[in-house]
Amino acid sequence: MRSGFWQVMRRGAALLSAGFCVSALAAPQVDTLRLPPGFRVEVLTDQVPNARGMTLGDFADGRGVVYVGSRNAGKVYGVEIDKGRAKRVHTLASGLEQPVGVAYRDGSLFVSAVSRIVALDGIGRRLDKPPVPRELNVRFPTETHHGWKFIAFGPDGWLYVPVGAPCNICEPDERRYANIQRLRPDGSGAEVVARGVRNTVGFDWNPVDGSLWFTDNGRDMLGDELPSDELNRVAKSGEHFGYPYCHQGDIADPEFGAKRACREFTPPVAKLGAHVAALGMRFYTGQMFPAAYRNSIFIAEHGSWNRSRKSGYRIVRVEVDKAGKALRQEVFAEGWLQVDAGGQEQVWGRPADVLVLPDGSLLISDDQAGAIYRVSYGGGS
Repeated sequence: MRSGFWQVMRRGAALLSAGFCVSALAAPQVDTLRLPPGFRVEVLTDQVPNARGMTLGDFADGRGVVYVGSRNAGKVYGVEIDKGRAKRVHTLASGLEQPVGVAYRDGSLFVSAVSRIVALDGIGRRLDKPPVPRELNVRFPTETHHGWKFIAFGPDGWLYVPVGAPCNICEPDERRYANIQRLRPDGSGAEVVARGVRNTVGFDWNPVDGSLWFTDNGRDMLGDELPSDELNRVAKSGEHFGYPYCHQGDIADPEFGAKRACREFTPPVAKLGAHVAALGMRFYTGQMFPAAYRNSIFIAEHGSWNRSRKSGYRIVRVEVDKAGKALRQEVFAEGWLQVDAGGQEQVWGRPADVLVLPDGSLLISDDQAGAIYRVSYGGGS
């Protein structure tokens, strides 16, 4: 499915007037995407500028709302869905500072805004006239370097919030930075559950054992091939995953590595590749896809920004066993990065997050094209 020329031109002009940078290839071009046999991808909507983190609102009989954050747009959206089709997109909040993360609980939408968490109460009934955001009684660092936050409620009912390192590589106070914290829905009781985490923009809980898994972006400026982005598993609260001393479980940092050995830290469950920018991830808990896909992990690789040859720009699936080990990984969807016969690279989209709908289909947000795609399966199981 491809938007009409004039629709694309009008949308691009509107985004430019709002201060967004729109490339010539920013329109959704799903005819270039490649998926395994039996799968189909379509544009759910292309009316969500800079779409990033996603979360489910209340759903019943195939109808409900998917809430979407953004980064540069500073907006939060509500996408009304009716049996796999987008009916309408609402702008629920504007002018927030990098509101990447959204999390829904008990009728309220929680939104990250760098140093703050705000809530939109009763939002499902107020899409046309959103409430004034209510600020939680909690404060995080104000630095915007890795300051944007993916957030989610865990099975324990607590809100999990990461705080990235305020740098590419440095040795920050690990009580304040480079960690994942959790807090009660009112903002109280904040505590660190994982340390040594450079910058995670996606995490989820294993439906088999309830353990927390997260992606982590490796440091820059060690060349094209090092270090790898990571997929990690928290076996016990307070574990340290190596930053800034050790990368990918076995590479000592050239500046800080002499201070602590890699063996002191929890190694990644899987290495995802250098500079792929692994962001949103979800365990697949639906029933639509073949049985082999259930409880595996889908990861959105946003794509490299300074590698000499681009990497990422795709969705990867990681197969996980019942013991919590990553067995293998494979490319599930690719084609946002196009390379012509002359080796020229063109990027028309950047996957940012994934989300399983109640019907078992998979949503993919794309912050460059301002779109959300829906992947469904129609083949034999």
